[in-house]
Amino acid sequence: MLYTRKGDNGTTQFFGDKERFSKASILPEALGTLDELNAYLGYCRARISESEIMLLVGKRNRRLSEIFYEVQECLFIIQAEIAGAEKSIKKSKVTELEKITDTIERIVPPIHTFSIPGGTVLSAELDIARTLARRVERRIVGVHDTVAGRKVGVHTLAYCNRLSSLLFALVRYIHYVEHVTEKSPSYS
Repeated sequence: MLYTRKGDNGTTQFFGDKERFSKASILPEALGTLDELNAYLGYCRARISESEIMLLVGKRNRRLSEIFYEVQECLFIIQAEIAGAEKSIKKSKVTELEKITDTIERIVPPIHTFSIPGGTVLSAELDIARTLARRVERRIVGVHDTVAGRKVGVHTLAYCNRLSSLLFALVRYIHYVEHVTEKSPSYS
């Protein structure tokens, strides 16, 4: 069934909860923002698949589309956790994001200033994904801080923080691979 009519009054319900929540409250907002990010990452993954960019992480050659798929899987775990299921991101998932980000940081030249988004279509799309990831992090912290009984796991919070760093690193990596010169704002 694609609809239940139960939310027609502006409320919703989550895993095992008898209580209904306003769709305007922080919990559905966080879940909706996670869904938005996951959908946009799916779009970015489809775009990456067209050019199939590779990255050597440790001793393993990784497709960027594969990395994005793994992130999308983790976002579903986070959605389940926020909704009240007994799921949570494991530390190994945070470590994996750090490993990929560190690999990219060793490859690309150091950055000393902000850069203007839009070096390529794909990098601009990943910059949008990065800003969505930051919004997800803010919403999840809001749930953690304000919704009784919804303490978010420490590794989930860390994962959300690292995800935007990974996306920024991927923007820089795409610029590097595509030989795009990053442009800094002139502030004039």
